[in-house]
Order: sequence, then structure tokens, then C-alpha cells
Amino acid sequence: MRKRNVHIQFWLDKREAEALQKRVKKSGLSREAYLRHLVNGLVPQDAPPPDYFSMMRELHGIGNNLNQIAVKAHTLNVLDVQRYDEACRKLDAAVKKITEAVILPRSIK
Repeated sequence: MRKRNVHIQFWLDKREAEALQKRVKKSGLSREAYLRHLVNGLVPQDAPPPDYFSMMRELHGIGNNLNQIAVKAHTLNVLDVQRYDEACRKLDAAVKKITEAVILPRSIK
């Protein structure tokens, strides 16, 4: 059975419909998903630039490489482990902050 089983229909004038369509297109979401965000108190972000995803993949790859190096460094005890772990935490925090700023919807205040 469908999760969403309540059908709602309403009318917009041409100006309102064009404004809605423009915002939906900028967000990269479907019209339905865009409206659901608004109903849930969230303002959808504009779709990120195309190179955002490739940059994030690259950052995740760097993070994975750092983690692999860390495993060897912990085993061999050849590295300032605390400093290295702090750098990894900073990278993870930066990725999270970028994702929140660019992708995640914001609350309606």
C-alpha cells in the first residue's frame, strides 16, 4: 500500500505557477518533492553545480586514503597518531559542512 494516500489538488494563477516551476527547476527536485519539503517546514536548496559531486567524490577518496594510511600508521606506530587523527576529523567535518551548506534543505524560521 502507498505511504502517501491523500490526494490534494489546488489551483494557481499563471504567475504563481511560473514562480513555482522556476523554483522547482532550480532545486532539481520534482514538484511533489519540492512541495513536501515546504509542507515539512524545509526550504529546498538550489541544485548544486555539476562539479560539486565530482569534488565531493574526490574529497571522500582523499578521506579513504587517509584512513588506510592511518591503519598502517597505527599498526607500525610510525606517525604522530593524534595529529593525524585530528586532520582526519577536520576533513570529515569539512565534508559535512559543505554538504549541509550546498545540499541539505534549511528549516523555515
